[in-house]
Order: sequence, then C-alpha cells, then structure tokens
Amino acid sequence: MTGSSDTTGRDALAYAASRLVRHSAEFSGAPSLSGAGPDARLVLMAGEAVILRAAPAALGTALLTPEEAERTGVRAVEIFLGRVEGRPVFAGAIPGDDAALFPEPDYRALDLRALAAEGAVVREEQGLVATAKSLLAWHARHRFCGNCGNPTTLAAGGFRRECAGCGLHHFPRTDPVAIMLVRRGDACLLGRGPHFKPGMYSCLAGFIEPGETVEDAVRRETREETGIAVGAVAYHASQPWPFPASLMLGCVAEAVSEDIRTDPDELEDARWFSRAEVVRMIAGDHPEGLTVPPATAIAHLLLRDWIDGLIGPATGPAA
Repeated sequence: MTGSSDTTGRDALAYAASRLVRHSAEFSGAPSLSGAGPDARLVLMAGEAVILRAAPAALGTALLTPEEAERTGVRAVEIFLGRVEGRPVFAGAIPGDDAALFPEPDYRALDLRALAAEGAVVREEQGLVATAKSLLAWHARHRFCGNCGNPTTLAAGGFRRECAGCGLHHFPRTDPVAIMLVRRGDACLLGRGPHFKPGMYSCLAGFIEPGETVEDAVRRETREETGIAVGAVAYHASQPWPFPASLMLGCVAEAVSEDIRTDPDELEDARWFSRAEVVRMIAGDHPEGLTVPPATAIAHLLLRDWIDGLIGPATGPAA
C-alpha cells in the first residue's frame, strides 16, 4: 500500500515532516544501540537505499528493532539521531550489497526518491530517513580533518566529529539552494535541464554562494541561466533535500525584464508559461505533453500555490 496520491500542498512535500526530537552537537553524551534497550530503533542505510520492514496491505517502516539490526554485525557508522515519541532512534550504514541480508518479501531496500514517490512510509518517517541519510553521508566524507589531515572521530552521538591532531571540531553541513518561481504579470518562468525527463519544466534553482543573501542568489541564478533581471524577492517555503544534504529555500521573485537568453551549459530550454498552461501541466493534459515536477517537490508547491492564489506579490527592496 502506498501513500495517498491526492495529497497536495505542504502536506505532500517529501522529507519535510519528522517527529524526531534531535540530539545535538551541544550534547556530548549519547547512548549506544546495544545499550539502549528493546524500545530503541535503527534507520539502516545500505549504500543509497534505506531498509524497510514490509507490511502486507499497509505502509512499511524504516524503524528496525535492535534484534533486526543484529544481523548486520558491525556497522561502518552508527549514530544517535535523538528520540521519536520517547524511543531512542539511531542510524547506521552498511555496504549496499548487504541489503541482501534483508530479503523480500519481509523487507525492501528503496532509495529515497522511490521512498517519497511511492509514499512507502508515513510522511514523518520520510523526514527522519532524510536526516539519517544526510548525516551518514557527511560522516562518510569527513573521516579526515580538512585542517591537518589526521583522522577524525565521532562525537556528540554523531552530530560532531573531532580531530585529535589539531583539536578542530567539525559539524554536519547543509547546502542552501534557492529555488524560485519567477513571474511577470500572469506568466511564470520555467526551465528544463538536460537531465530532466522529457517534457518536464520546473522552477529555476541554484546553490547559494558564500557571502550571498537568499535574495541575491535568486537574482544571480535567474540572470545567469536565463538573462532575466529580477527585482523584489520573497521567501515562501522550504524543503530538506537529502542528495546528499541540501535545503531548498522556495522563493517568489518579480521579473523586471522579459527577453530570455538561456545558458546552454545550464538549461536546455526556458519559457514563459501562462497560468492556464501551468494548470494543464499540473493536470497532465497540456497539449504539448509538458509536465511539472510531482507534488513531493517544492517546485510543484510553488506552482500550485501560485495557481491557487496563495502567493501574493513579492515586496521589499528590488536589489
């Protein structure tokens, strides 16, 4: 059984809900899975896939019991995420091939895009799994100190790594990404990258650079990718994006120019779409077969909220 296919709006955003009461880099003490008792649970990543316990005619769960975790032996990384409804919850990493230790039909191994697309677990578990994946990916890439090159060790339950060589503390990073609904009158600007599935257009997006405000990132990325100048910018919503650890900052932006000049290194195409066209793209009956990202993506939320009149004019300074 999968999640509801007619869920829309913010309730449909993948990875954006979680009941996790997080542990913190400020806390030094953390339990171990082996000593946390039978109520403890483990989110287990096998390579890029999360292990789910399947449930006939119901949603699965990514929260495995300590007994289930024992079949993996020693895990490459094991961290303490915090608590869910009072239960201690951990995350562990094993090689992708070890997913065979959890065979179907009792278990499934799903990457996080498929997890969200299928609605394979309750929405609050999607956010929990996203936290686990992002933290585990960070640990895998930060085994050595970027300052002196010595090995680092896990601390604060996994929310910090420490270097014994130079004493530097390293903290998990999140990469901010601006994603923007750029509009002019009754039209919005959408583009398609060369890696998009055929016919799909989406909001423009790009990483925020050091020393840059969200508003200026929106203006720069729009100008670089399409040549369109942007004035006022306003924040609308956000979405964690665990590939490996980004935060999508959804904005609405007011265009002050109209002529598009795409950068072929960035976009395959960019066009102005009328509100009526976007309605048909969301509905899946556009005459050219054009579509937008699914309801699990923040680009869809920006477009739907614009169509539904939930996004007002962006106000504030133009630059």
